[in-house]
Amino acid sequence: MSWTDDRIERLKQMWTEGLSASQIARALGEVTRNAVIGKVHRLGLAGRATAPRVERPRPAPQPRLHTPRVAVMRAEPVIEEPLEPMPVNAVTVVDLSATVCRWPIGDPATADFRFCGRKAKTGAPYCEAHVRMAYQPAQSRRDRDRELVRKRLNFG
Repeated sequence: MSWTDDRIERLKQMWTEGLSASQIARALGEVTRNAVIGKVHRLGLAGRATAPRVERPRPAPQPRLHTPRVAVMRAEPVIEEPLEPMPVNAVTVVDLSATVCRWPIGDPATADFRFCGRKAKTGAPYCEAHVRMAYQPAQSRRDRDRELVRKRLNFG
């Protein structure tokens, strides 16, 4: 397929009418959506009209007669040692190694962002405390989720 003057003019017309690249590709035939997008950019056709949105009638919301209260249980991680906000041995990204805990602490957009830096558990990227926070056995996760569903459905 080659871009003839006629096909380029049709492309420009459909683009200004607000047709999508997929619609234009189907209308032109033998050209992909990506080829249409590439040609539009090479021609500098950045601005265009958007296709009008069709407003669909929405059904009126039904009033709720009874809204059940749902208790949300949050599983708290069991940590034997308290974690200080910034461990004494916190490290920067430059100081990371395979033997230190890589648990992020703080906001990555700030200068005081660090990683935990404690001794990493063998075969894991985190220290013992952060491993317990990061990894939950699938069975306990399933049990917790089932219990939440039972409570939400008031099955006791």
